[in-house]
Amino acid sequence: MTRTEAPPRTDVPRGLRDQAARYHLLPLRLFLGVTFVYAGLDKLFDPAFLSASGDGSIGDLMRGVRDTSAIPALVDLSLESPVGFAVFLAVAEILVGLGTLAGLLSRTAAIGGALISLSLWLTVSWAVSPYYYGNDLAYLFCWLPLVMAGAPYWSLDALIRRRRTATT
Repeated sequence: MTRTEAPPRTDVPRGLRDQAARYHLLPLRLFLGVTFVYAGLDKLFDPAFLSASGDGSIGDLMRGVRDTSAIPALVDLSLESPVGFAVFLAVAEILVGLGTLAGLLSRTAAIGGALISLSLWLTVSWAVSPYYYGNDLAYLFCWLPLVMAGAPYWSLDALIRRRRTATT
């Protein structure tokens, strides 16, 4: 009597390597989420940053980078209402960070993070030389895997997706 074995299941991760491959974006999500929440809160609770002028203010920062940025018109737009821009930036960073941590609208949050990083690179970090000293470009590229993959595990997006498929 010969025994036939069932083919191995490919839908269930088996070992540590498979688990690591399944959750490979989780450390990136945690890092970017915590970093953006922290950056947003830091801006919101820094009265010097939330000023149109003075040491450490958004206004002085933007005036300082205006002539060296890749898009001076974007800097000029922020200077029309520097405090409003600072609050918008801080709230956007917090929302992006929370969305990334929770995995809620994760691709939308990642696109928001990428756009924030891109705009900061083209304005604040543009003149940094050599270019790899500026961290905004690195953040931009860190967001791209999350833009492409979303948050398929340990996320509200995955929970919502499971519930939708269970009811259909």
